[in-house]
Amino acid sequence: MKRNATVMLTLILAMSTLLAACGGKNNNNGTASSSASSSASAPASEAASPSEETVEPFTVSLRHIQIGDPQKFRKAILDEVVKRTEAEVPGVTFELDGIEDAVNRFTKLPAEMAAGNPPKIFDLFGGNADALKYAKAGRLLDLTPIIEELGIKDKFLNVFGQFTLDGKIYGLPIGGSVEGVFYNTELFQANGLNAPTTWDDLVKAADTLKAKGITPFAMGSQAAWVPNMLVGTLVGRYANGFPNGIVTGDVKWNSPEVVSAYTLYQDWVKNGYFTKGELGKSYDDMLNDFAAGKAGMMFDGSWRSSAFKEGAVAAGMAGKVGFVALPALPNAAGDQTSLNANFSNGYGFSSDLDENELKAVTSFIKNLYNDEMQLRGLLEDGVLPSMKLSDESLAQVTDPVVKQVLDVMKAAGSTFVHFDAIAQKPVYSETELQLQKLIAEKASAQEVGDAIQKVQEVENSK
Repeated sequence: MKRNATVMLTLILAMSTLLAACGGKNNNNGTASSSASSSASAPASEAASPSEETVEPFTVSLRHIQIGDPQKFRKAILDEVVKRTEAEVPGVTFELDGIEDAVNRFTKLPAEMAAGNPPKIFDLFGGNADALKYAKAGRLLDLTPIIEELGIKDKFLNVFGQFTLDGKIYGLPIGGSVEGVFYNTELFQANGLNAPTTWDDLVKAADTLKAKGITPFAMGSQAAWVPNMLVGTLVGRYANGFPNGIVTGDVKWNSPEVVSAYTLYQDWVKNGYFTKGELGKSYDDMLNDFAAGKAGMMFDGSWRSSAFKEGAVAAGMAGKVGFVALPALPNAAGDQTSLNANFSNGYGFSSDLDENELKAVTSFIKNLYNDEMQLRGLLEDGVLPSMKLSDESLAQVTDPVVKQVLDVMKAAGSTFVHFDAIAQKPVYSETELQLQKLIAEKASAQEVGDAIQKVQEVENSK
């Protein structure tokens, strides 16, 4: 899905719609009773009146990816939602299963979907390779009746494209993000460097830092999705129609434009712009190197802003971090104001639910997708809201890095999603394999493009 500037400006400028009252109900298979519903005009912390009927205790499995210290703010929000839902729905107990994102997305959830036994609630990635594939297989709950009954459908921003099939909504994105450059303002000032808002300033900063023995860009490429973030933005700047055009054949991985992006990345590797031994560095290592002042910049998602606040994993960097979009590339054909912005990650729900489980799911959605929790996600975790926020709520944003993220979004001419939401899984896997070969100098940029395009053509022919 491609979100244009209007959508993203809506995120920043048009979040003034006040939340209206909402009721509560169900899905396409059954009706949730009023015990799982309450008015959205009432405080979210107020539990619904206990049901008079006796309900046998039951459990609802909930798969999440909020593990480890970097995710503690998001986990705290989830825990509060679970607590409120258990207080509202008689007899329910949630069984939480926290696992690493890639394990859930690429290993456990696909196997469970194939067997027809996914958790009742689970972290879900949007797009053709995940949500829409599972929806076509009948594994996902149609959420359209629930969010309409709760009165919250129109309170979401234009974020359902990667979760919608035949007009029905099969997943709810929890929030959004934009990818860009975090930089150490203290290091930049000490070395007389400007904020890297132009290409010349960015390259000058990289060369100056390198000459001082400071790594220009922290990078952890042990998991290839990490460097793939930067590659995705580079390709978007070089090639028009990316990433949607890769599945239509309008954009080819081995075209001169796309190969130029891989060539630039390889040039940066050879120039020593990235952490030495990046293939042995994890995503957490990347943050640690940046926080320790070993690197002056870091290309990452806006969610990382939560790492630099009091009580967070990189709290020592509070007040020393700036955020900018990757500067415009000289002589590149793509939209130089375009940003890689995503509303791809959220929650999905099993289509195999009984009546009590439907009540719990409805209550869970009501308690998670509201003004209070969306604001908490923005303030505490740096996650851009997927729902409209009031001016009063936005006025509570004081974190300087989050404010810069919002400014970057406001200035975007257009946006595009990360290509793993568009590309078929075998294609994305090939991009990871080939990128790591490129970093290891075992393949040229052209060889990388040729190899990925070969897999892309096979997948497009299916």
